[in-house]
Amino acid sequence: MAKTILAVDDSGSLRQMVAFSLKAAGYQVIEAVDGQDGLEKAKMQVVDLVLTDQNMPRMDGLTLIKSLRTLPSYQKVPILMLTTESGDEMKAKGRAAGANGWLVKPFDPQKLIEVVKKVIG
Repeated sequence: MAKTILAVDDSGSLRQMVAFSLKAAGYQVIEAVDGQDGLEKAKMQVVDLVLTDQNMPRMDGLTLIKSLRTLPSYQKVPILMLTTESGDEMKAKGRAAGANGWLVKPFDPQKLIEVVKKVIG
């Protein structure tokens, strides 16, 4: 059965590109328009990996990660930040919140697939 990835980003075009790349590699993708939407969808179905942007309306990526990590079913689910934020301070905040890795936008679809395969197979 295909692994499921939750892609959370307020940019429709970026979500579409992420979803297209991941689906082409054989993954199922659930899309969310912001952190709040992502949290609601994550509660409905436990996924194998969460990919989240940082800067979004309603709920940012760090808040989403902290919220997911409070849920028993998301204690061990890998979470990757996919964001334009690449500073060491933001990466440290991401790790402190519970992020497992970091990808900087704009991303290379092939690199995204390689990282996802490393993380969830």
